[in-house]
Amino acid sequence: MVIIFFFFGLLIGSFLNVCIYRLPQGKSIVSPPSRCPKCRARLRLWDLIPVLSWVWLQGKCRYCHASVAARYALVELLTGVLFLWAFSVVGLSLELIKALIFISFLIIITFIDIDHQLILDKVLLVMAGAGVVINLFIGAPMPDLVSMLLAAAAGGGVLLVIAVLTRGGMGGGDIKLMAVLGLWLGWPHIIIVMFGSFIIGGIAGVLLMLLKLKGRRDYIPFGPFIALAAFLTMLYGLDILLWYFKRFL
Repeated sequence: MVIIFFFFGLLIGSFLNVCIYRLPQGKSIVSPPSRCPKCRARLRLWDLIPVLSWVWLQGKCRYCHASVAARYALVELLTGVLFLWAFSVVGLSLELIKALIFISFLIIITFIDIDHQLILDKVLLVMAGAGVVINLFIGAPMPDLVSMLLAAAAGGGVLLVIAVLTRGGMGGGDIKLMAVLGLWLGWPHIIIVMFGSFIIGGIAGVLLMLLKLKGRRDYIPFGPFIALAAFLTMLYGLDILLWYFKRFL
């Protein structure tokens, strides 16, 4: 079962690569079939085996030998690992369905934000709708409607206040993403996401500057840090809350 979920994640990761590449360009994610962006040759099934095709072809197109970014294999591997991680924590349950869909959205948002410094409204709208439907119809331990709306208002509202006070220090996409995460995770889990994203973002920013990969004035996408905090909250939010209450209350 563990191997099945890992390979299932690899396959989904291959599809997520298509979404990450095509959605910012306004292209369909279902047609036309995948092609080499250099020579435009149509890629066959054996060219699209997750990770293995990239390794076998040594990171090059079979037809024109143009370099193929390692990032494609990385996304596939990451998806496989995160699917396996979720399965190991949640187990085979309805909650796992929510987790895998949630992870898929987070990966799309993360890599589009890294590539384009943009969180697409159309992705957030679909994610918001999926979160509401899943929470309302799958049942406990999902958040109820009041919890969802409260968390969405709190998450988006806090980042909006920060954006106003810092005069653009927080992007509109980040604000909307936090509101959507509120719909998925409910109250008070959205609080963990907010604090967690600022902590992770702060640590990552310092490391990037120490390694001289980014300067003090360089833009660093915040969406990936929100996504990582949301992933951890989804799996360990209740444990984090219990730890906090036992330690500080």
